[in-house]
Amino acid sequence: MIFFARSNQPSDTERMTKNYGHFHAKLSDVNQETLKALLEEVQQGRINIDDATAKLTGLPYEDLQFARVDHHRELRVGFPEVILGQGKTPEQICQIAERILANSHNLLISRTTAEVFEQLTPLAPDAVFSREARMISVIRDHSERGAGVIAVISAGTSDIPVAEEAALTATAMGNRVARIYDVGVAGIHRLFQAREEFASARVIIVVAGMEGALPSVVGGLVAAPVIAVPTSIGYGASFGGVAALLGMLNSCASNVAVVNIDNGFGAGFVASLINRAR
Repeated sequence: MIFFARSNQPSDTERMTKNYGHFHAKLSDVNQETLKALLEEVQQGRINIDDATAKLTGLPYEDLQFARVDHHRELRVGFPEVILGQGKTPEQICQIAERILANSHNLLISRTTAEVFEQLTPLAPDAVFSREARMISVIRDHSERGAGVIAVISAGTSDIPVAEEAALTATAMGNRVARIYDVGVAGIHRLFQAREEFASARVIIVVAGMEGALPSVVGGLVAAPVIAVPTSIGYGASFGGVAALLGMLNSCASNVAVVNIDNGFGAGFVASLINRAR
């Protein structure tokens, strides 16, 4: 993993300000703790209703002209808005990231590149880039929020990039993650030998391409929810993951649910919500 030192040169954020206008004033952290503290201040008379209303005004979103950053999302769903890097310029990604980090502790950027990482590092020297998962993470709140372990299983080595996207998402959301890779049905004995590693997991993510059979096999071995992730790995008749998707949707294992093709992020996010300690 590569880190870059801070520079005394104008930051990318400062340069981007010239293109997109001045940033809005920093908003307060948007989470249940800060909202509760604000309400307690109102209750105890330390702040009046007008001032409290002013503080809450910026909660829904912050308008950057090209993006409306949802600072309220952490309060609603328990994790800040995640940036989908695909289709965005490095400058857009960095400006959105700067505003999220100004108001939240953690940041995830999916489907991104080393170029974005290099531009982001001066803004967040603690950022980590996974080339395999194409994901950037900034984790400043390491609180454990999961009630149990999330197991991430891949059918083949070729499925690992999608599996890593799921694993890194779950980790960023405060979960313990067990990785079990390359245990597909072509060598099913490998899965059985690893059974103890996932048998006690509270949620299991199974990533597979080709015919997509592995989630059904895992589903038949456990009582936990199994989130199936079809991948685009396979030869011609796999149709870029459609064959695996249809196979998983037709699973005879009743505890299997399916997300979209190559959507490791979605699987990791849903698994985190299921695993969240109440």
